Amino acid sequence: MKQESAAQNTPPASPPPSPPAQHPRDHGDPQALWIFGYGSLVWRPDFAYSDSRVGFVRGYSRRFWQGDTFHRGSDKMPGRVVTLLEDHEGCTWGVAYQVRGEQVSEALKYLNVREAVLGGYDTKEVTFYPQDTPDQPLKALAYVATPQNPGYLGPAPEEAIATQILACRGFSGHNLEYLLRLADFMQLCGPQAQDEHLAAIVDAL
Repeated sequence: MKQESAAQNTPPASPPPSPPAQHPRDHGDPQALWIFGYGSLVWRPDFAYSDSRVGFVRGYSRRFWQGDTFHRGSDKMPGRVVTLLEDHEGCTWGVAYQVRGEQVSEALKYLNVREAVLGGYDTKEVTFYPQDTPDQPLKALAYVATPQNPGYLGPAPEEAIATQILACRGFSGHNLEYLLRLADFMQLCGPQAQDEHLAAIVDAL
């Protein structure tokens, strides 16, 4: 998910999307909210949280199909960052962060700028399965870029995506760093964590 810090940069004057009527809450703590990160949030959430868990969501595949003209690219050379594609057989690994009390509003305010205004992402409720306790799934909020947003680039051969990533840089750094940090995270998750699309782009480099 394009998930980068927007500090010290002026966001474009774009109206934020309408938030969902109700955010998913932790049944064990009605004041808590879980937020699922599958892009740069896995290594740099940049908001305060009370707990974090590595795990996965089912029914989605991660794809480098979202264009980025701010964090990892520019208007002339958009970078490529990840979004979630509905896929019945899919499984996407990431990190879920629990925010509680005042952390909830602060995290949502920050992510609205980072993901929605600057990134073109909308919110979606997903079921998250913690790696250590997959039999105790959690409802979580995820930021997903759909084909309807203006920055959406859609599918391309992995070799072409790799070439584009190598050429792009934005306010948060080089697009290649984004790719390799995500690949490093997947290796840390262990052999059960697979992402053929990500691996094919890395191999194409």
